[in-house]
Amino acid sequence: MSSSLVPGPRFMYGTAWKDQQTKDLTLMALKAGCRAIDTANQRKHYFEAGVGEALCEAYETNLVRREDLFLQTKFTYQRGQDHRLPYDPTKPIDVQVEQSFASSLEHLRTDLIDSYVLHGPASGYGLSADDHIVWRTMESLHKRNCVRFIGLSNVSLAQLKGFYEFASVKPSFVQNRCYASTKWDYDIRQFCRDNNITYQGFSLLTANIEYLGHPAVKALAEAKHCTIAQLVFRFSQLVGMLPLTGTTNAKHLASDLNAATIDLEEGDLHLMENIAWLA
Repeated sequence: MSSSLVPGPRFMYGTAWKDQQTKDLTLMALKAGCRAIDTANQRKHYFEAGVGEALCEAYETNLVRREDLFLQTKFTYQRGQDHRLPYDPTKPIDVQVEQSFASSLEHLRTDLIDSYVLHGPASGYGLSADDHIVWRTMESLHKRNCVRFIGLSNVSLAQLKGFYEFASVKPSFVQNRCYASTKWDYDIRQFCRDNNITYQGFSLLTANIEYLGHPAVKALAEAKHCTIAQLVFRFSQLVGMLPLTGTTNAKHLASDLNAATIDLEEGDLHLMENIAWLA
């Protein structure tokens, strides 16, 4: 069994697809005990400024301090944005990264981002010259002590290897949608384990609904006196992932965070890793 390789949180709250509820739901997460928040400067799917509003209220009410939190945001290429761009698309790509980052600092009311992530390469295949420029610009932010860690999202194994070989500051995080049908992104997780990268898994429940209702999964959850969601999250932690939850339900969130108390044995982990092949 392995654990998170980069010092930091054991659970992360994802703020995608929450729009005008972002502030209230981020506050809900903070009140529940979440201390790691994931967002992006991509208004199409995130409301980063809403996260910042929640943080401001949390600081003012002494709910948390900035030093208690792990804040992660992302740079998103224009192809992943709508018309509400956080940068001037006519500018060179390195300037777009700098402008997006400056906007994120303003949104999140901070002068330091704990993790800055490239929200997917420029295309679905291979790496482009723009990807290299973006990564070098992110490395510059790290070297200027504006960012503690840099990482990647929505990458294939080939793309991850390409970035890793090219990088002078190696990625600390990879965040992917995690499918049971690929043994929970096994090949990428193995590369991450071998290279001191923490794998962040999202959509652990919603991407795998067809498998989570299997009788063997239900039986294991019953035997461990936990919910299926808790079972999935605890499995993910014990195989080295940093899981994201994006629930909008306070009770479900409290339950998710309590998953760390569940004891799973090697046979349980093997069953969960292979649920896509259960008869």
